[in-house]
Amino acid sequence: MNRETEPNTISVFGATGSIGRQTLDVADNIGARIDVMTAGARDDVFETACRKYKPRIAAMADCDAAARLRVALADTDIKVLGGEDGVIAAASETTAADAVIAISGMAASAPMIAAAGRCRRICMANKEAIVAAGGHLLGAIKRGGAELIPVDSEHSAIFQSLHSGRRDDVDKLILTASGGPFFGKKRGELSAITPEMALAHPTWLMGPKITVDCAMMMNKGFEVIEAMHLFSMPADKIEVVVHRESIVHSMVEFRDGAVIAQLGSPDMRTAIQYALTYPSRRLGLAKRLDWRTISKLTFYEPDTESFPLLPLAYESARRGGTYAAVMSAADEIAVHEFLRGRIGFCDVADVVAGVTEKYGRSGEASFDEIIDADREARVRAREMSARIGGAD
Repeated sequence: MNRETEPNTISVFGATGSIGRQTLDVADNIGARIDVMTAGARDDVFETACRKYKPRIAAMADCDAAARLRVALADTDIKVLGGEDGVIAAASETTAADAVIAISGMAASAPMIAAAGRCRRICMANKEAIVAAGGHLLGAIKRGGAELIPVDSEHSAIFQSLHSGRRDDVDKLILTASGGPFFGKKRGELSAITPEMALAHPTWLMGPKITVDCAMMMNKGFEVIEAMHLFSMPADKIEVVVHRESIVHSMVEFRDGAVIAQLGSPDMRTAIQYALTYPSRRLGLAKRLDWRTISKLTFYEPDTESFPLLPLAYESARRGGTYAAVMSAADEIAVHEFLRGRIGFCDVADVVAGVTEKYGRSGEASFDEIIDADREARVRAREMSARIGGAD
């Protein structure tokens, strides 16, 4: 049972990341007050945000960073908490109407569940936790009494398009992918890709990890699994198409043949604001589409040979159990190692596929088993990356 919340208030979990920063832009735009803010380890950046938005509670997952922040904000009334327990406590104490979950990885799970018992709405921007344990987490959010609204641009587009008909009449969901910076390249051409090249996304401005995932089509694989959980659809009813212009954010095809799409400029703030103001629409921050300058909208089949992580995601979804959790955890480690220059671009797919095939388990899996699988996959992915990279 949710406690009484304050209208037009937001708690932002992961406030210094890409989604978190854009959420604060939206808060400015709609005149919302920030109740709780959390961050990881960048206390200098977080202090600036705290002084601007004056949250009631600020929490940092890194205890040392939280200690420094507590000293820095001693001249304010902001309550500073530290460690993972501090982040969870902040979620448990929030009085905000809406919580934006922008923490990455499984670390988002506990604060997400805690916030669901306090807030009227969970605006979901986390991918990894839903991919790994979507059934468990969505059930916990429902039991907490909160409404779940997706923030991903693709899932927001589907959420909006589904309002055009009955769920029973949906034939399939169609997720659009930009194709990233390496669209059209074959696997043999990808071995020399550097982190700088992978981070040069052609249309979207995102954090480094998700940008690399987009370049590998791994992100779209995650989104397929997310869509399965969020919209109760089997994998074979979810299609991926490459749409280079990033104007059509996703589509729903109904059984009468009608296809409903949501279009707009590639700006995450539109989806964030819609999640916060639904069912109302407010004046937004994104650049408006100019139909006079849009000459064409193109769509292509994904190249699953050059980008094998997309079919791996489909296979993991079909196998169930801990497969998706293992895949997601291995990807997080492998991308980190790539960004540090320790393994190559194509090595990421090899690490993710190798760890997933060896350590994934099918069948029903409890939440604790998923957490254990996530932890083991990270260890195995580090070991495999070290072998590939030639580390001692």
